Amino acid sequence: MNVVLVSTYDLGRQPFGLASPAAWLRRAGHEVQAIDLSRGPLSNDPVAAADLIAFYLPMHTATRLAMPVIDRVRGINPVAVMCAYGLYAPLNADLLRQHGIAVVLGPEAEEDLVDLASGVSATPALKTIARLAFIQPDRAGLPSLDRYASLQMPDGSSKIVGATDATRGCKHRCRHCPIVPVYDGQFRAVPVDVVLADIRAQVEQGATHISFGDPDFLNGPTHARRIVEALHRQFPSVTYDAIIKVEHLVAHRELLPLLSASGCLFITSAVEAVDDEVLAKLEKGHTRADFILAAKLCREAGLTLVPTFVAFSPWTTIDGYMDLLRIVADLDLVANVAPVQWGIRLLVTWESRLLELPDIRAVIGAFDANTLTYPWTHRDPRVDLLQQQVMALAGVRAARSRDAIFATVCELAQVNVFLPSRSAIPYINEPWYC
Repeated sequence: MNVVLVSTYDLGRQPFGLASPAAWLRRAGHEVQAIDLSRGPLSNDPVAAADLIAFYLPMHTATRLAMPVIDRVRGINPVAVMCAYGLYAPLNADLLRQHGIAVVLGPEAEEDLVDLASGVSATPALKTIARLAFIQPDRAGLPSLDRYASLQMPDGSSKIVGATDATRGCKHRCRHCPIVPVYDGQFRAVPVDVVLADIRAQVEQGATHISFGDPDFLNGPTHARRIVEALHRQFPSVTYDAIIKVEHLVAHRELLPLLSASGCLFITSAVEAVDDEVLAKLEKGHTRADFILAAKLCREAGLTLVPTFVAFSPWTTIDGYMDLLRIVADLDLVANVAPVQWGIRLLVTWESRLLELPDIRAVIGAFDANTLTYPWTHRDPRVDLLQQQVMALAGVRAARSRDAIFATVCELAQVNVFLPSRSAIPYINEPWYC
């Protein structure tokens, strides 16, 4: 069968979610073309010739971008089987079907895609996540790594970035996280040899830095140790970054020196808030004090901590926002925060555990099929106005320096903070935007 896999957005990385199913489908004898629309236009020819067209939907932005593409593809090829897979596919199944998607699969979809292409009825997305025998992803046909986001180093140089997953899913159930309604506390470890084979293939393409896309790299600390030891042993000059919960940075502090020694340049951590009441509502598993301790532990280990935030939620107050700015400055982390983080607004998505909270249900409107969220309005209009002003300033591709943008955000919030002078840090030049 002729299969086309389509990705609209994957955080500036060469999509693992295309490369992995491509390997499974090609092994089964199918012709596969992987199309990454974040790096090139949609061509009519492969779409018109396809028997199966599958859209990879790993996140909110990717799903919103996919909706008009799905409509266009249906117009080009009305007879192909249309499929959607990935984390956000089951979360938006009804809407996807309205756009012509016939089959909706979850994030562990490789085997089901092979069945679908082979004429076997695919298993619908279930709460129990499949246990796959993972194989090395096949990145043939994807744009070269140098066309994706690069790592900017403090000395002005840059590194070509590859990306892979050492685990999938997450054993935690943070209330606001879109992973939870699908994985519900389940996670899967990818065998070390499969991870290293994927890294080797990307190093051969020129990658000198690897970005681990795991929702939490230390969900399996022993597995993580084996991965980084093997990575550093085989590719001692290759650096990497990972995503790790504040909770795990504190609980597994003994691993931080190993991460630093094995080439970890920075750790992204979803801090989300510095108000303990808000953190409890989100069920983040850490406190304000834990964040402060994690920042200290990372600094002592020689690791750069990159915190992310949900700065605006129905619980945000003007004083609370000012407090967030102050603590980030006090911890000397201003340069570590991508400007867009100062304006991030809480997304309440379909089946989100946030809907369990009465104070969330009290402020949301009807589900909006355009934004794929339940819109909400803050009880204090000053908070919504500040969020709009900050997002207009910070944006996704703000041109000013992080320090300069932070200073202006502080002016908007009418808070005075002391900005210590510090050296530049390594950062990916396409900031996260879920």
